[in-house]
Amino acid sequence: MLWVKAWHIIFMVTWFAGLFYLPRLYVYHAMAEDTASQERFKIMERKLFYGIMTPGAIITIVLGLWLLGDYAWAAYKNSGWLHAKLVLVGILIIYHIHCGKLLVDFKHDRNTRSHVYYRWYNEFPVLLLIGVVLLAVAKPF
Repeated sequence: MLWVKAWHIIFMVTWFAGLFYLPRLYVYHAMAEDTASQERFKIMERKLFYGIMTPGAIITIVLGLWLLGDYAWAAYKNSGWLHAKLVLVGILIIYHIHCGKLLVDFKHDRNTRSHVYYRWYNEFPVLLLIGVVLLAVAKPF
């Protein structure tokens, strides 16, 4: 089971790399004024979302469910930290889906937000990562 946990962590890191980088691309895309740059960002965003982020998310979730079903649920079903972690993972999934919606908006030149918005938007997964890791490692309650 340690191999499954190791791969779960590896793909979680892959997923978070995308969650950190895609909104940063949105910052630069929102600032871009020339067509060539805007088209380049569309390609980069699409490849990151569909080629790295989404596979990383799916594999992370599948392996997490495997770990949960194999031993964690029986051992920790009455622990608040596990329920809190699962809530944060649910929020991460919603954030991921929202990133995909923003991707479509940029693809169709429908972005209405400034680069400043995306700079703040980019900070949200950092807070979630801190919460998930602290809950999983420290198991505080």
